[in-house]
Amino acid sequence: MYKVAVIVGPTAVGKSSLSIELAKRFNGEIINGDSIQVYKHLNIGSAKIKEEEMQGVKHYLLDYKEVGDDYDVAQFQRDGRQAIEEIEQKGKLPIIVGGTGLYIKALLYDYQFVNQENKINYDFSAYSNEQLFHQLEQSDYKSSLTIHPNNRKRIIRALEMAKQGVSKSQQEEKQEHKMLYNGKIIALTMDRERLKQRIDQRIDLMLEEGLIKEVNDLFDRYPYDSHCFQGIGYKEFIPYVKKEKTLNECIEDIKTHTKQFAKRQYTWFRHQMPVDWYDIESADYPQNVFDDMEEFLNE
Repeated sequence: MYKVAVIVGPTAVGKSSLSIELAKRFNGEIINGDSIQVYKHLNIGSAKIKEEEMQGVKHYLLDYKEVGDDYDVAQFQRDGRQAIEEIEQKGKLPIIVGGTGLYIKALLYDYQFVNQENKINYDFSAYSNEQLFHQLEQSDYKSSLTIHPNNRKRIIRALEMAKQGVSKSQQEEKQEHKMLYNGKIIALTMDRERLKQRIDQRIDLMLEEGLIKEVNDLFDRYPYDSHCFQGIGYKEFIPYVKKEKTLNECIEDIKTHTKQFAKRQYTWFRHQMPVDWYDIESADYPQNVFDDMEEFLNE
């Protein structure tokens, strides 16, 4: 199996800077694992790595989709595996970096997705969440046990799969939940209160760098309901441009939602994948990561 390094952890913990150090030390190239950073023009609000910060290290799946494009986990899985293959063929180490847990797990594991080419678009607009959830209970009871009754998007997706002949639960049962690569998964952590402070400081810096102008320019060119604007740092500004909230309220929303997201990231990576945690505030960081990577690559 190909060896891959993976860097995960909560937002603002320092994944990008570590990825550059690993790439330089171990002859690597980097694959973006963030679902918003795949889009062009969403730079400041997504905390996308700047060109000068890359230090000449090649990045894949970063800044390569148009704002109006729909892009999902199945497409990312396909593109990410192609990138791993390309990097391996060069004799380099693929380094996957990001905080979108589902994207990274789908890339690494034997996730299978229903073929979208013959997908039928069903109209569920006339149904309430309660009615849709009832339909799901009838058509795929096992999936209804794992989906919140108010998560309309996931309910509809499960209903579409059931109507196409292979239910969501059946699809998942076919999978062995095994990793397809020999992966070293590095998870970064730090004191939670100091992480919250870093998040606040990062957002304040985004505002200084021109986040509001970036958002205004994007909303002038693209509809508010564009898929990519559902990311934190963008969706919170929609009530502002609609004059439904003040700018300060929206900024506070971004800070609150980012901290909530960081908490969810911790939960995801603690329960979904076998990771090795590294405290970035420990005295031996990042040398302990370098030593462990050396050992992993020499196995």
